[in-house]
Amino acid sequence: MRLSQMLFVTLRDDPADAEIPSHKLLLRAGYIRRIGSGIYAYLPLMWRVLQKVSQIVREEMNATGAQETLLPQMQPAELWKESGRWDTYTKAEGIMFALTDRREQQVALGPTHEEVITYIARDMIRSYRQLPQHLYQIQTKFRDEIRPRFGLMRGREFIMKDGYSFHVDEESLKKTYQDMDKAYSNMFTRFGLAFRAVQADSGAIGGSGSQEFMVLAEAGEDEVLYTEDGQYAANVEKAVSLPADAVSSTFTTYEKRETPGTDTIEKLSQFLKCSPTQIVKNVLYQAVYDNGTIVLVLVSIRGDQEVNEVKLQNELVKLVDNYKAKTVIKLTVPDGEAQEKWTAKTLPLGYIAPDIADDYIASQPQSKIEGGSVHPKFLRLVDKTAAELKNFVTGANESGYHSIGANWGEQFKLPDTTVDVRKSRPGDRAIHNLEQTLQTARGIEVGHIFQLGTEYSQPMGATYTNEQGEEKLLFMGCYGLGVSRLAQAAVEQSYDKDGIIWPVAIAPYHAIVTIPNIKDAQQVEIAEKLYTELNQAGIETLLDDRNERAGVKFKDADLIGIPYRIVTGRAIANGKVEVVQRLTRNSQEIGIEEVVSTLKGWIEEAKG
Repeated sequence: MRLSQMLFVTLRDDPADAEIPSHKLLLRAGYIRRIGSGIYAYLPLMWRVLQKVSQIVREEMNATGAQETLLPQMQPAELWKESGRWDTYTKAEGIMFALTDRREQQVALGPTHEEVITYIARDMIRSYRQLPQHLYQIQTKFRDEIRPRFGLMRGREFIMKDGYSFHVDEESLKKTYQDMDKAYSNMFTRFGLAFRAVQADSGAIGGSGSQEFMVLAEAGEDEVLYTEDGQYAANVEKAVSLPADAVSSTFTTYEKRETPGTDTIEKLSQFLKCSPTQIVKNVLYQAVYDNGTIVLVLVSIRGDQEVNEVKLQNELVKLVDNYKAKTVIKLTVPDGEAQEKWTAKTLPLGYIAPDIADDYIASQPQSKIEGGSVHPKFLRLVDKTAAELKNFVTGANESGYHSIGANWGEQFKLPDTTVDVRKSRPGDRAIHNLEQTLQTARGIEVGHIFQLGTEYSQPMGATYTNEQGEEKLLFMGCYGLGVSRLAQAAVEQSYDKDGIIWPVAIAPYHAIVTIPNIKDAQQVEIAEKLYTELNQAGIETLLDDRNERAGVKFKDADLIGIPYRIVTGRAIANGKVEVVQRLTRNSQEIGIEEVVSTLKGWIEEAKG
């Protein structure tokens, strides 16, 4: 392709609305253009990158025996109501574009396709002889993000590969899951990216085991915790570990003590001259179940630890039967306005004890709020870190006072439910090896694979007939990869002050031939010759034949990140051209007749 004929416009300055380097660079280099909030056009250079990524995905997926398909973007609400996710996606998380058509039927633009593919499986799979089956697609998805940001990282429209497998049992599912683990690792290796596979929370998708594939980058929204021995890695939302041991309590007898102005752990520790590990703090949450029931949750946890709200929500989901519900659609720390809707009297915030009385919750029906009703009793949970403490400090349910030297089973009843809801953090001891401590890295989640089991087949009635003629539920797996997100993640991982540095495998072009002076007939002739020969040899090459200064062309080549730049400058007098490698900035003069073979070797080596 000749740059003089391409829709190619670069920007000198960073766009005002771009926040992270990759977003700025993709806009400046003419890869994407913003059309609306979270909506971007993929311009010619970007589309080539996306095609490269998609091709690698297809090759690795096809190698596992998966079959490519294309599912509808518009989906009827009935399918989502069957699975029980309609309210979660339209109300709780609110990320699905839902609309009513002219027939007054509810439909949605698909953020994901579990319901559609399960419907197809239910309709078409009859016998164990048809299993396993594995289908995938590469297609545009839609999510109504509250705050679209970071360009393609968090958009409202994006390209994704999603795959779904169906099996007779968990053993068959796990085999495909392992195949996908390997296939995804192959993909990321071929993309040329530094990545890490980590244990993850399944979130709204559901299911049991899941694993994320993170592209490592300083601007990553996700924190990854890992051990240097390579035996453990997890998203911080999922990570488990052992905290530092608590300091032995210095309080040997129980008393209620005045502690004015100590409504934070830091202030209390300083006032009592004690370690935060000797304190039980009691954190209040408000959980809304899908049937409208609002439950006030009191979590007792060691003073130096923080609650992992993802883990907490997972624990609350386990208790759905207690509240005749199916799932938790919202979990928040109730602010003053929220508290006013259900409190019978002012809470002693900062001084709450594990046994705060249920009569702080207003009796029904006054406490009916948000279309539901408040459960009349606190749900009391205790984290393992707090359950193990002796002679601890905690609130006294009275502002300005704390209980000192308290014990479970004496001054306070240990809550019936002991949980692990603490947030793991760097420096914690690894469970698999106490000599290993958790390290931290930032990552961008680009792939996620799930063992769904019967999460969707059960509510949607997707079954098969086994060898004995019995009707059994299908076991299911789900495997996603953000194609457009990955393209930007690659930029976020590899750039410098001058622009993008694409890995060779997914660069829009392998090489760019730059003519410093288009009025020099010899420069033009050699450039045209190399341009033709390189493309004929399978080396995808751009020709910068624009009527621009050499400096402008060099800057643009660096900005758009083409791996190899060939300059037909002064060296042609000696039968050579200058070749610059974008990654290393190494520059060398190579004989004109050797350019094709040299670049071919470099490209093959770079692709591994």
